[in-house]
Amino acid sequence: MDYGKKVWVFPDAELPPIGNNPIPGHESIIIANLGDQEACISITLLYVDKDPVENITVSVGAKRVRCLRTNEDKDFSGHTATIGEQYAILLESDVPVVAQYGRAEPRNVSFYTTPGYCE
Repeated sequence: MDYGKKVWVFPDAELPPIGNNPIPGHESIIIANLGDQEACISITLLYVDKDPVENITVSVGAKRVRCLRTNEDKDFSGHTATIGEQYAILLESDVPVVAQYGRAEPRNVSFYTTPGYCE
């Protein structure tokens, strides 16, 4: 059985400030590949007032999970999020995966996760 979907959209991305709380402000995309073959994923970042960043590629091994931190150069091919900038994240995978967005928000000391829109 194939678990997951090939296309995921997270329309409400925004890197929060670091803050001074026990859990520092950050955001991430978590991808679980429950299948028997590696997932090759293309990421597009969509912005309010500038051109998209396209063709960021990552892989997730078969029966593995991967966490991508949007403020880490190594996770998004050198394209890090800017604190406070509104943007959206599009994931397109060659095999079904399960994806989730997470944000640690230091302004009100909260952490939340949400599945994105998928098809």
